[in-house]
Amino acid sequence: MNEMMSENQVVGQTTLLRLGFLGVGWIGRHRMKAILDTGLARAVAISDPSPEMAEEARKLAPDAAMVDGLEELLRHDLDGIVIATPSALHAQQSVEALSAGVAVFCQKPLGRSGGEVAAVIEAAKTTDRLLDVDLSYRQTTGLGQIRELVRAGALGHVFAADLTFHNAYGPDKPWFYDRALSGGGCVMDLGVHLIDMALWCLDFPAVRHITSQLMAGGKPLDALADSVEDYAVATITLETGIVVRITCSWRLQAGQDAVIDARFFGTEGGASMHNVGGSFYDFMTERFRGTSREILAEPPEDWGGRAAAAWASRLAQSGAYDPACESILKVTETLDGIYKAAST
Repeated sequence: MNEMMSENQVVGQTTLLRLGFLGVGWIGRHRMKAILDTGLARAVAISDPSPEMAEEARKLAPDAAMVDGLEELLRHDLDGIVIATPSALHAQQSVEALSAGVAVFCQKPLGRSGGEVAAVIEAAKTTDRLLDVDLSYRQTTGLGQIRELVRAGALGHVFAADLTFHNAYGPDKPWFYDRALSGGGCVMDLGVHLIDMALWCLDFPAVRHITSQLMAGGKPLDALADSVEDYAVATITLETGIVVRITCSWRLQAGQDAVIDARFFGTEGGASMHNVGGSFYDFMTERFRGTSREILAEPPEDWGGRAAAAWASRLAQSGAYDPACESILKVTETLDGIYKAAST
C-alpha cells in the first residue's frame, strides 16, 4: 500500500486514489460526492446493507463494485476508506481498515468512549496510516476566523465560551436511542460538535473540571436507565481558567428547525458564529466590541463536504499518520467526562 501511495505522489493526479465507501446513506453519499468532485479519487467499491442506498451511490460512481461489508471492501486494494455506518461500528471498522494498511475517514463519533478512540488512534499510529474524523464545523469560514482572533489575542484574554445546538427533530434510526449502540443521546450526537468547536478554537487545553445535567422527556435522566438524553447542559472548566458551557437537545420546542451558536468572550471583545433562520447550514459570524458588531462572514457557503475533500487531498500527498488526529481523543474524553459527571 505504501508503494502505491508513493507512485501516486510521483505521477500526481494521473493515478487516482482508490477508495472504498462503507455506508452510503445521505451523509455518506454527500461526503462521497465531495471527495469525487476533487478529481483526486475514484470509488472502487461501495457497501451498504440497503440496496436502495447502494444504488443511489452507484449513480455517483457507475463503475464501482457493489460488495457486502468491510471484509469484501478491503479485498479491493484500497488507499482509503470512508466510513459512514452506525456509531457502534465506527471504532472496530476503523481499526480493521487501518490494520489492513488503509487510511480512514470516519463519521463522528469515532468511538463511543475514550478507550475505543484510543484504540483507533493506536492502530493508525502503528500502521502509519492517515486517520481523520468528520468534525465538519471546523471547515466553516466563520469558525476559522474566530479561531484566528482567539489565537492572535484580538479578543484579549478569552475567559468564557457558550455553545448551543438544538435540533427540532430527533434521529430517525432506532439505534440512536439504544445506549449500547450509540454511546449516548444528544451529547454524543450534537455535543461532540460543540466540544470540538470550543476546544479547537482554544487550542485544546486540558480539562480541569466538568459538571453536567442530562434529561429525557423533560425529566432528569437516570444514569442506569436504558434511555438516552434528549437535553443536556454541561459546564467545562479548562486548565487555562476558561469556562465553556454547552447546551444541546433533540426535539426542543424552539420555534425553528435548529439553533446553533458558538460564542467566545474575551476582555477586549467577543465573537459569534450562529445559524440564520433556523438553518443547519447557513451561518453568520460576527465580532463584538462593546455594543457594536462587525460581520466577518455570512451565507451562503458550501462547507459540508470540505473535511472529506481535505482528507482526500492529504491522502493524495501522503497517507502517513498525522498526530493531529489525537485531538479527537481529547474531545471524546470530554464527552466521557460529561456522562460521568451526570451519573455522579
